Order: sequence, then C-alpha cells, then structure tokens
Amino acid sequence: MIFKGKAHKYYDNIDTDVIIPARYLNTSDPNELAKRCLEDLDKEFVNKVQKGDILVAGRNFGCGSSREHAPIAIKACGVSCVVAKSFARIFYRNAVNIGLPIVECEEAVDGIETGDEVEVDLATGSIRNLTKNKEFKAKPFPEFMQNIMKAGGLIEFVKGELKKDA
Repeated sequence: MIFKGKAHKYYDNIDTDVIIPARYLNTSDPNELAKRCLEDLDKEFVNKVQKGDILVAGRNFGCGSSREHAPIAIKACGVSCVVAKSFARIFYRNAVNIGLPIVECEEAVDGIETGDEVEVDLATGSIRNLTKNKEFKAKPFPEFMQNIMKAGGLIEFVKGELKKDA
C-alpha cells in the first residue's frame, strides 16, 4: 500500500483530547468527528487537509484516553497515513483496529515540513519526501497488518476471513 499527499506537521505529545476534543464525544459518526479533528490545535486543519494527505507528528502521538474517536476522526477527515516519532500504545492499537495506517520513523519526522509532498510505502517501509528528494526507512508493515489496512480495519478483516471459511 502506497500513500501520497501533502504533509501536515505537528509536535510531540498530541493527546486524544487535542485530536478530537471531549466536547464532541457525544457522537461516533465519522463524518461529524472529521469536522472537529484537531480544531483545538489548528482551527484551519479540516479546511486545509485534502483526501490522501499525511499527518506528521513528534513523540507520543495519541497519548491520553483510549477512545477510538481519535483515529476515526483522523481517518474520516481524509488523512491517509500518520508518520510520527512514536505513538501511544493504545492509539497504535486503535488505529490498527479502524484501519488507519501509522508508521514510526524519527528521521522522517525530522526531515519533513508542513506542505512537503510525501509518499509512504507500507510494504517496504519507504518514506519519501518528494519535495526535498529525500528518502527515509521505517520498519515495513508485516503482510497481515497490510491486509488489515486494506480491509479497512480489524473487524472488516475478520469478517472477510470468516467469509472465506464459510
């Protein structure tokens, strides 16, 4: 799976309450959550982000509560992939569960700025900054994780596997 889009870069310790503020947790509708994604950090984010864009962040991205609303909001607003120096464990798991590709690579985060055109290849672990003509290497996604992403998340993946066995 290859993702290509414009980078939107933020800092360390972006918690789930910053990704989707708690005042909007009265819904789990992805479209409603998308409208409020990152609004306390960057009021214009939802107006700037285009389908396929890539979110880039520092360390401990997604720390805080364990709610799935945060990765759902990110995915629903059009972000194709998140590249960070590190992820909070529960966010990492929730992102996999809902089919939001996430990649850890400190060097890539240091070498990407907001507005750069970026390409991420999950199969090879290649992260290319097309604007600066630089390439970084992350750990490739194992095939089973790629299949979960292709299915749209863990539940859809399991449903597909059960259909095969039926």
